[in-house]
Amino acid sequence: MNDNEQISALLTPYLNDDQFYVVDIQVAGRRGGRIKVTILLDSDSGISIDECATISRKLGNDMEEQHLFDDAPFTLEVSSPGVDFPLTFARQYKRNIGRQLLIVLTDNEQHRGTLVSADDTGIVVDIIPEVRSKTKQKKEQEAGIVRLSGPTSLPYEQIKKATVEIVFN
Repeated sequence: MNDNEQISALLTPYLNDDQFYVVDIQVAGRRGGRIKVTILLDSDSGISIDECATISRKLGNDMEEQHLFDDAPFTLEVSSPGVDFPLTFARQYKRNIGRQLLIVLTDNEQHRGTLVSADDTGIVVDIIPEVRSKTKQKKEQEAGIVRLSGPTSLPYEQIKKATVEIVFN
């Protein structure tokens, strides 16, 4: 098993029967120096600092007992993904219904819009029409480019990256 798989296996008992889920595990600095392990956890209702700290203490002890890095010094950081971290799971999309997203599609086209709904196969976003000059609109029309706008269904396979945008009213 690689480092991520071993860490994931040690972490599983602390996920409270799937209440929490792993968003990302990163292990850096393996070449003789201090190793940094960063784990991002989330839940359908968010995860508190106290919950992260409790999991971090328990997991850190397990990692030491298992000699996960052959007694090399390591730093363990357990936190929630920041608001700017890309959404990766349907559970995250569902929790952010009603919020504005910046979405990059697999064809690298970018769209902004309000997340209307999400299920296990994709999302519906009310896309905000992009303001473009008349010249650009004409060129796109001549090239057969159709811009998405209004309520649009997007399967997860078409989404390269989606992040929540903070909107100040």
